[in-house]
Amino acid sequence: MKIAIGCDEIAIELKNSLIEVIEEKSTEYKDFGVYNRTPIDYPDKAAEVTEAVQSGNFDRGILICGTGIGMAIAANKFKGVRAACCHDIYSTQRSILSNDCQIITMGSLIIGKNKAQELLKIWLDIEQTGGTVKKVKKIEELEK
Repeated sequence: MKIAIGCDEIAIELKNSLIEVIEEKSTEYKDFGVYNRTPIDYPDKAAEVTEAVQSGNFDRGILICGTGIGMAIAANKFKGVRAACCHDIYSTQRSILSNDCQIITMGSLIIGKNKAQELLKIWLDIEQTGGTVKKVKKIEELEK
C-alpha cells in the first residue's frame, strides 16, 4: 500500500504524528507537505494529494486541516474519489467497509494526537473490498 499525506499549516504536528504510525507499519508514503507555518489554501493541498490518489500512483490519501471538513469537501470534488472526515472509530471503519473511501480527513483542532493515531491504525488495517457495492455504485452514478 502506498499512502499520500498532506496538510495545511494548522495541522503540521498532527500530520507528523500520523507519519510516525505509517512508518511503524513500514508502509510506503509520500509527504506532500506542508512543512512550515506559511499559510496556504487547503483546497490546493487537497487537490495535490487527491490527484495523486486519483491517478493510481497512491492507494490511499490522508488530508489534515483545522476541522477536516474542508479537505473532505475538496477531495470529494474529484471523480472516482471518496473522502470521509473521521474522528471516531465507527466512522473510520465504515468509511472503507461501507463507502470504499480512499481518503481519510481529520481536523487538528478537533482530534488529539493519540486518538488520530489510533484511528489511522484502524483505517490502514482495513482492506478495501468495494464497500457496500450497490450504494457505492449509486454514488458513482451521481458523478455522471
